[in-house]
Amino acid sequence: MSTVALVRCDSYDDALVLDAVRRGLDLLGGVAEFVRSGERLILKPNVLAPSTPDKAVTTHPSVMKAVARVLLDAGARLSYGDAVGVPLLPSAMAMKRVGLSQVAEELGISPADFDHGTLVSFANGISSKKLFIAQALLDTDGVISLPKFKTHGLTRFTGAVKNQFGCVPGMVKGEYHARFADPTEFAGLLADITAFVNPRLYVMDAIVAMEGNGPQSGDPVKMGLLLFSTDPVALDATCCRLIDLDPAFVPTTAAGEKAGLGTSDAAQIRLKGDPLESFVNKSFNVVRRPPARLLQNKFVARVRNHTTRRPVIIAAKCTKCGMCVKMCPVQPKAVQFARDDKSRPPSYDYSRCIRCFCCHEACPSQAIVIKRPLLGRVLPPLAFAALLAVRIASGRENRRASAAGRQRSGAGR
Repeated sequence: MSTVALVRCDSYDDALVLDAVRRGLDLLGGVAEFVRSGERLILKPNVLAPSTPDKAVTTHPSVMKAVARVLLDAGARLSYGDAVGVPLLPSAMAMKRVGLSQVAEELGISPADFDHGTLVSFANGISSKKLFIAQALLDTDGVISLPKFKTHGLTRFTGAVKNQFGCVPGMVKGEYHARFADPTEFAGLLADITAFVNPRLYVMDAIVAMEGNGPQSGDPVKMGLLLFSTDPVALDATCCRLIDLDPAFVPTTAAGEKAGLGTSDAAQIRLKGDPLESFVNKSFNVVRRPPARLLQNKFVARVRNHTTRRPVIIAAKCTKCGMCVKMCPVQPKAVQFARDDKSRPPSYDYSRCIRCFCCHEACPSQAIVIKRPLLGRVLPPLAFAALLAVRIASGRENRRASAAGRQRSGAGR
């Protein structure tokens, strides 16, 4: 049985957040369950991009501050960090932009090295037996994960399991997206990284979440709570139930269970704290269907390119910064400036696009959205109509055959 604690917190006021964190840890048995005096722990927030806290892109500074204060009071020696998903941007610069370095300086917390890494063996991996892990994670007693509650174009929801992708140095992330292009395979990689890093505790920032075009270009929406657990799968599944999203539609759910990270079964999750029903938001803007599998056959791949959701650049918003081109992990690039003309927005070659949505995540001007092509919108109703026609025709044929059989039977008598 896994436990998830839900604690109401209506704002990022430092005092309110600190009280909520203390209550959440008490519901899980107290801070002593997660730290012993003198231990070296790393705080791992979600810092996707150097965005200001009000955009709901990153873990809010007040959440990291509250967790840090409780752990420091318990005698922990803390550091903090995350591998930012922007190429050639040192983590320290991003941490200052999002307000985390200021909190760290105030509390005397040192930055950890997430810019460099080492290839390690992981015999229990379900997708990869070798992982490139940030150096900081290899020289610590434990990790405290501080994910942000957000939607995600590839995995539908990014939370506790996916937060550990930030334990991979930034330049390697693109390589992993290219190697594990299928959503299910990528989810397996995320589960492997989480299993290797093995955080002791997850504290989910859902005071203000992100809906819509996440994980960077969506809209902030108040959820008003913090969530606590030692089981990342149970935590993510609980978050999905808050927004009327089937946890099975999030690839990291099955991958996390396969990797032994926890359970998504509601019957095996003990909820503590404030009632889940008081936080449910069924109008939360999220894609409520599973991501499409990456098909390898050339013909079906061509069909897929014309039917599945894909990144689209809004020309009016594009600043021609080229970040999408830099982030594209495939070679040749799936998105690039035509004839190196940087006076116009980049353009896509969807036959190369693996739908990793790295470009969408990295766009600093929110100029990239994820859309389903016209053919992808038309085919499902056409397929349904064709199936319905076949069933109707089949029913008529069966009725005719049955009538003919009765006539023959009557004639025989």
